[in-house]
Amino acid sequence: QVQLVESGGGLVQAGGSLRLSCAASGRTDSIYSMGWFRQAPVMEREFVARIIWSRGNTFYADSVKGRFTTSRENDKNVVYLLMNSLKPEDTAYYYCAADSGSSAGVYTRATKYDYWGQGTQVTVSS
Repeated sequence: QVQLVESGGGLVQAGGSLRLSCAASGRTDSIYSMGWFRQAPVMEREFVARIIWSRGNTFYADSVKGRFTTSRENDKNVVYLLMNSLKPEDTAYYYCAADSGSSAGVYTRATKYDYWGQGTQVTVSS
């Protein structure tokens, strides 16, 4: 089992920045990649970014490319999502998720991930 705890959400004005953190514990040696997703009210959970745990390769949704950066500190088992140039449409509940590599499917789909954090709210005011 892997436990994930997000932090760092909040309220920010458009154009501002926030950094989310996701601390992993438990069987972190089973993690292949970490993903970030977000979900706005009455919307489906949407892929934001992904990082390969060991190599650090990153992948981004087109909507955040160039504005968001995900990184990790393996020795601390923490993954970050730095969000710059925030827009009101970025407002959502943000989740981190861990993929053990055992589930089939595309990494942009939530079903690919085995463990989820509780989420943190990000609100961007115009």
